[in-house]
Amino acid sequence: MPARPEAIRFDGAPIGALPAHAIAAHGITLVPEGRRLFASLTVEENLLIGGQLGRGGPWSLARVYALFPALAERARMPAPSLSGGQQQMVALGRALMSNPRLMLCDELSLGLAPIVVRDIYAALPAILAEGTSLVIVEQDIVQALRAASHAYCLQEGRVALAGAARALTREAIAAAYFGV
Repeated sequence: MPARPEAIRFDGAPIGALPAHAIAAHGITLVPEGRRLFASLTVEENLLIGGQLGRGGPWSLARVYALFPALAERARMPAPSLSGGQQQMVALGRALMSNPRLMLCDELSLGLAPIVVRDIYAALPAILAEGTSLVIVEQDIVQALRAASHAYCLQEGRVALAGAARALTREAIAAAYFGV
């Protein structure tokens, strides 16, 4: 069932019933769980798709390549031939190419080696510095708390715990998450 228009608001405007392309036009983008790259396209083609809306802003192909140099080296390669971490960088880069105001990130670390997770999280301050807000859904509590200013733990669709990320403990999060 579609959301009621007023059920979701962005900058005070109801966006709950808008189609995906209209939500993207508002400056909201998604880095989906599992990356969801276009398998028949190269790395660069996947990135360029993110910029199809033509929203102005700081992110361009050159800026994405500067943030993730490994992608510049692999620009002409088929996206599925990359490692999982490199594919996650493509998914992040594709989202950045839309010059978003809000980037929704679903499970950035899922299935990735710890060193790759570290590299991906190291890129987040540069994204924030350009004025993009991030909402990160993450299984890696340690990484999420290090990157976040605020954290929310949801239990059955309701906020069970909220606060400054630096003030929350793993124990409090586990208690909220498991409803203990």
